[in-house]
Amino acid sequence: MLYRILALGDVTGEEGLRHVSRHLRSFKKMQDIAFVVANGENMAGNGLMPEQAEDLFTAGVDVITLGNHTWGKMQITDYLEDNPYILRPANYAPRVPGRGWGVYDCGRIRIAVMNLIGRCDLDWKAENPFTTADRILKGMEEKPTFTLVDFHAQATSEKLAMGYYLDGRVSAVWGTHTHVPTADAQIMEKGTGYITDLGMTGPARSILGIRPEQSVEFFLGGLPGRFRSAGGGCKMEGVIFTLDSDTGLCTAVERVDVR
Repeated sequence: MLYRILALGDVTGEEGLRHVSRHLRSFKKMQDIAFVVANGENMAGNGLMPEQAEDLFTAGVDVITLGNHTWGKMQITDYLEDNPYILRPANYAPRVPGRGWGVYDCGRIRIAVMNLIGRCDLDWKAENPFTTADRILKGMEEKPTFTLVDFHAQATSEKLAMGYYLDGRVSAVWGTHTHVPTADAQIMEKGTGYITDLGMTGPARSILGIRPEQSVEFFLGGLPGRFRSAGGGCKMEGVIFTLDSDTGLCTAVERVDVR
């Protein structure tokens, strides 16, 4: 049986959260979406607050993943321990709060979600994400129907390498962090769905969610001041992966851009 899984790019600021709240449930119904994963580490600009995570769940997201801004708002630490539906990168040191992967019972199917962070130009202190993925896959007591991987990484080469490394062993691998959607959505040779970056959910006329004028001033060498959200019309970018429960692999990959 085929199931459609939606992965949403980094939800940025209160504007991105409101856009998801307005559109996600109707979009899920229209597109027959069975499960939604969204990266939420930028909902408070740098990090997220527990109440924002709750709002994202209320909007229709099943699992929230994080990244290099996980600890941007320290109020999230206890929430990470208490709520199994929010994940921080699994290759962070084991002493930090929270969990990096989970398996979720969805009736006739079980879906595993894994969150990893890249090391190239991002977080060299993290454990190796490739060997971490191996360890998690080997440690699953019962093989889930589908396994999904959010690889929060800077370098496109590191993300693509992860796609090839996990091809045929997981259902889908997608990249987050750079907030710009890539044009390489594909099914890899052994059946894993892949895209280098999902894009973002938030202000459409922006640079990573902030006012373009401020970002330009920064690159000109000026003093842009405290970064402010761009506001205005929003977009919801991501990918729908169609997955086959008989094989656990991907049969279709479709880009999403809801404005």
